[in-house]
Amino acid sequence: MPVHRPGSVRRPRLSAAAILLAAFSLLFTLPAHAAGTPVRGSAYMGMGVLAHDGRGRAPSSAAVAQTEGVDVSAYQGNVAWSTLWGSGVRWAYTKATEGTYYTNPYFAQQYNGSYDVGMIRGAYHFATPDTTSGATQANYFVDHGGGWSRDGRTLPGALDIEWNPYGATCYGKSAAAMVGWIADFLNTYRARTGRDAVIYTATSWWTQCTGNHGGFASADPLWIARYAADPGTLPAGWGYYTMWQYTSSGPTVGDHDRFNGALDRVVALANG
Repeated sequence: MPVHRPGSVRRPRLSAAAILLAAFSLLFTLPAHAAGTPVRGSAYMGMGVLAHDGRGRAPSSAAVAQTEGVDVSAYQGNVAWSTLWGSGVRWAYTKATEGTYYTNPYFAQQYNGSYDVGMIRGAYHFATPDTTSGATQANYFVDHGGGWSRDGRTLPGALDIEWNPYGATCYGKSAAAMVGWIADFLNTYRARTGRDAVIYTATSWWTQCTGNHGGFASADPLWIARYAADPGTLPAGWGYYTMWQYTSSGPTVGDHDRFNGALDRVVALANG
C-alpha cells in the first residue's frame, strides 16, 4: 500500500458501521478450512490419533531389533531424504491418493527420493469409504502410484483406514458395511498387484467402526497407530504388529514409525 504524503489524495475514512459490516461479511465468507474443517485431500496418516487417543509416554529403546521409518504426505512438501537417511531412517511410506479425487502433488519427489537415497519405500491410500466403493478406490490407488514391483525395494501398498476428518467417525457405515468396504479394497488390490495390502489403523477406531473384526489378520500386515510407550492392545486377530507409528513429532520430518524387525525383515516384506 502506498504511503500518503502531503499533497497526495486521501481515501475517505470508513465509518464504524461500515467496518463492522465488512467484518461480518468476511466472517461468513471465510472458506471452511479457515474455521477448522479440513479441506478434502488434506488428510494424512494419524490425523485423528492425537485428537482421539492422545499421546502418552514416549517409547523407550526397543528391546528387540526394530528398523526406523517415516511416513509423509503433501504436508511435508519436498523432503530432505539424505538427512533422514543420515538419521537412521531406512524405510518410508508416501501418501499417493485419497478417495478418487486427490493425488499427492509431491508424490514423485517423496516416493522416488526415498528410493534414490537407498530406502525401501511404499505408498499409502487414505480411505474415504463414504465417497466411492472399496474396489473403485483400490483401482484409483494402483493407477496413481500404489502399485508394487518385485525389486526388493518396494513395499506393498498400505490402506490408511481411520477417523473421518470430514464428517462422521465411521463414514456413516455400520460395522458390517465397513468390513465389506475394506474387504472390497483389499481383494481388488490383491487382484491388481498380487500382494496383500498393509492395513494402517488404530485399535480404538477399528473396534468402534468394524466391531473389532479379526478376519483380515491372517493375510494383511498390521500397521498400528499409537503415540505412547508401547503399541498397546492390538485389534482382534493380530498377534503382533508389523509396523508401529509411535509419534507425529519425531526428531526429523514426518511421522515416525518402527518396523518390528531388523532391516532384513523389511526387505522380506518388500520381496513378498
